[in-house]
Amino acid sequence: MRKVLALLLSVVMALSLMVTTAWADPVEQDLAGKTVILHTNDVHGEIARYAKVAALKAELVARGADVILVDAGDYSQGTIYVSVNKGADAVTMMNAAGYDLATIGNHEFDYGYEQLMLNMAKANFQVLCANVSKDGKSIFDANTIIEKGGMKIGFFGLETPEAQTKANPALIQGLTFLGAEDMYAAAQAQVDDLKARGADAVICLAHLGVDSSSEPNTSYDLLKNVPDIDFVIDGHSHSVMLAGAAKLQTGVDKDGNPTYIDNPHYELPIQSTGTKLAYVGVLIIDNKTKLPEGLEMLDLGQYEYEDAKVTAAAKAIMEPIDAEYSAVFAKSEVELNGDKEPGNRTQETNLGNLITDAMMWAIKTKAPGVDMTNAVAITNGGGIRAWIHAGDISKADVTTVLPFGNTLAVVHVKGSELLEALEASTFCTPISLGGFPQTAGMKLTVDCTKPYDKADDTYPGSTYYGPKSIQRVTIETVGGEPFDANATYTIATNDFMAAGGDTYYAFAAASVNYDLGLSMDEVVMDYITDELKGTVTEEAYGQPAGRITVDQGLAFTDVAA
Repeated sequence: MRKVLALLLSVVMALSLMVTTAWADPVEQDLAGKTVILHTNDVHGEIARYAKVAALKAELVARGADVILVDAGDYSQGTIYVSVNKGADAVTMMNAAGYDLATIGNHEFDYGYEQLMLNMAKANFQVLCANVSKDGKSIFDANTIIEKGGMKIGFFGLETPEAQTKANPALIQGLTFLGAEDMYAAAQAQVDDLKARGADAVICLAHLGVDSSSEPNTSYDLLKNVPDIDFVIDGHSHSVMLAGAAKLQTGVDKDGNPTYIDNPHYELPIQSTGTKLAYVGVLIIDNKTKLPEGLEMLDLGQYEYEDAKVTAAAKAIMEPIDAEYSAVFAKSEVELNGDKEPGNRTQETNLGNLITDAMMWAIKTKAPGVDMTNAVAITNGGGIRAWIHAGDISKADVTTVLPFGNTLAVVHVKGSELLEALEASTFCTPISLGGFPQTAGMKLTVDCTKPYDKADDTYPGSTYYGPKSIQRVTIETVGGEPFDANATYTIATNDFMAAGGDTYYAFAAASVNYDLGLSMDEVVMDYITDELKGTVTEEAYGQPAGRITVDQGLAFTDVAA
């Protein structure tokens, strides 16, 4: 199958990402004798669009196809519609849409291991994951075979090992995540097992992505080390990737236009559909020859059909939440930048300034016993998930920006430990990283012209390497005073980072570490209401405040400015 697929990829390279007329009107059984695999990834709570996915599946069945609907993870977080009930309603909607298989993404762990298992106990689809275990036993089935029309298709799932630091470490204790060589070995074991059981093709549902910051745990790394995998359905990096295409869509710019990078591995059989159900991926296999014969990327924005029952199920979830969260409580005179890159994972932003200012304010006003002599606030850019646009601000807007339910925490660290945390969290800057710090109370510089001097081993239970020496980060001042590596600093942060999430192991090892129990979204709303008197002004937040200088001594300008 892999050889034929390689030939197919050489043809597919010329295809564009569009709805072809072949999908428009199901009038004939032109797909009889075919197995069609529909795949999604990184839905991130866009539950209304599941009605289109269900309609597409029904259409293909009506045209005679055997259809398998699968997902490559990160469906449990991203909008208030799934975060309010800690991911449970994502499973409800996937059941309604008729999913057959799914793997888990790092955000499936956002509400903790116990909540994940409660959610998945209600799934009507099979959950696959071969590289996460507890007490030596896989937490889900590692693989399965689905037989359609005499064709046996083997599937197995892989979770990014980054989940162990992208989820709150305190909520996933006791779990083992295999990465790099151990992950390749686990994948090879699944391939061998599936082929020994008669699988005609082996497909991996991989929540790994293709970002360079994820190496050596990308889907590229996987296929280069386990070449017997026939096809990878990928997630995590939000890439729009049609197998065989020479370009990858990485997102959109501030005007909504797609942004692309060259795909150096276009010959590899990997497909990924971006995020929020912008696209659905399609793989067509002939049941008789057991060979692939078609690859497509279907633009759901151009697909007009919806399943009425699934639409009703989404409305039943969305309408009461909209009623509760839609009330306007404040206004913004400016666009507050919620982008990943360029944005909260690459540079200082005005939204990062607003959030960290709110954290500092909350420590002063709601926790009067905290020593604020050497105080700073730090939150991870990866925890900022959306824009706040100019105009009315609702509770839904703030909750969508900060959907994880994190709470405000305090850690006390030496200046040298603070430097270590900042050096680790900017190790690949200007390349996007979830751990990139948004800050208040200090001024710092990240010199991207200098290499990151990584330690010989990763942090415990992490895929990230701490710094062997401080090369890139300089802290100029804290609270207007010169930085002292030997002084003790009070850090206002979130409970995820306080537990060592992302690149912040130094915080988990802090001498003082406690959770104030104040919800981050409520802290921001209270700050806007009480301190800013209900208006985020152009004067205060029209541009970043010059707290972080990146690269050649130039402070980045907010893309919304």
